[in-house]
Amino acid sequence: MPRFLILLAFSLLFLTSPAARADDGRIVRIEPVMRQDQLLLNADIEFTLGDELHDAARKGLPLYFTADLTIDHPRWWWFDETVLSTSQTWRIQYNALTRQWRVGTGDLSLPATSLDEALDLVRHIRDWPLGDVGRFTPDQTYQGRLRLRLDTSRLARPFQVDALNSAAWSLTTPWKEFTFSISAATPRG
Repeated sequence: MPRFLILLAFSLLFLTSPAARADDGRIVRIEPVMRQDQLLLNADIEFTLGDELHDAARKGLPLYFTADLTIDHPRWWWFDETVLSTSQTWRIQYNALTRQWRVGTGDLSLPATSLDEALDLVRHIRDWPLGDVGRFTPDQTYQGRLRLRLDTSRLARPFQVDALNSAAWSLTTPWKEFTFSISAATPRG
């Protein structure tokens, strides 16, 4: 009987991950937009940072947020075809010398007056380019999934160890599914 209780305790420990226990937030809105023969994505995400992450950011530790997106074309006769699988990462960092927040994605870096303003650029994704509309068949339904996560793999090694041991560093929204189609009658341009 004690063996059974020990196994039950371990299984409950591993089945409820820190990410599942934390209030990580949610994706409120996803809107695929077609503009000038390009597919763009707009999304609104609600999340809050805990005190531990606020303190780390104010001390100059960069925080990396990654949005993961997959778009599949469902097929009844085989596995779904993955049309697009991409991600975008934002880097938020405070420079104590200039007393300025910076938000960077790719080669672009923008100043922000506060941490909340910097996080707003991550919370409200606008015009994320997903590619040419030509890769999507008109009048076909596509299924997409989007999530946002705090990317601890980009931190320095000592902070990665701390992140593994702390639930505050496991910020991940659940996958949000959406469907869309591109109409053949939609004007492109």
